[in-house]
Amino acid sequence: MSFAESVTVPTDGQKHLVIVGASGMVGGYALRYALDNSAVKSVTAIGRKKLGISHPKLKEVVHQDFADCSALTEALSCQDAAVYCLGTYTGSVSDAELHAITTDYTIEFARVLGKSSPNAAFSFLSGNGADQTGRSRIAFARYKGEAEKALLVAGFPRVFLFRPSYIYPVQPRKEPNFSYRLICAVYPLFRLLFPNQVIRADDLAWAMVNVVGERQEPQGLVFENRDIRALVKSQMPARDRVA
Repeated sequence: MSFAESVTVPTDGQKHLVIVGASGMVGGYALRYALDNSAVKSVTAIGRKKLGISHPKLKEVVHQDFADCSALTEALSCQDAAVYCLGTYTGSVSDAELHAITTDYTIEFARVLGKSSPNAAFSFLSGNGADQTGRSRIAFARYKGEAEKALLVAGFPRVFLFRPSYIYPVQPRKEPNFSYRLICAVYPLFRLLFPNQVIRADDLAWAMVNVVGERQEPQGLVFENRDIRALVKSQMPARDRVA
């Protein structure tokens, strides 16, 4: 039995869910959990490339230009929630591209989703240190904070902001930089010494999917890394992991 199957809820009021960035590490787990979860009726995965999987719940929409999401109007209609995991790593692109991907794409997607499904909940993959004041010296923190601020005034009834620290990939992958390679190599010790500075990718993905289906708090709920770990531990103390 998978983790998602172990936390399913009655099928009354099944959700229509859209996932952005399902080809990425966290988005990939979010997609798997959503497809396995009986509380989710349909999943619309939006990304730049085909995922190469087939499932009766799944509808794929290939969209190349996230600077203009107008073409997604129909695909985003009648959605109950969005799990937004699109992003990139600092240093992998120019500063202008980092701002576009981190902030501009998020705002543009939210604009179209808000018109097509104004009552949708929004689960956003932000980052540790996200600064809504814009005063941080770290560009990534400023850009994530800018995206958060925009989401909070976009009119969605519920917005959940997830701010993980180091995300452990669970399954082997090519790490984006030396810092990630180092932390991944010493992860067991790092997790022991700094438990609230790490989160498993599958745990984070589960929390992002679960919160839009289960939680009814008003918009603006922020989950720091410590909160994400506590949420998973309190709700799934003895689950089967995906990997």
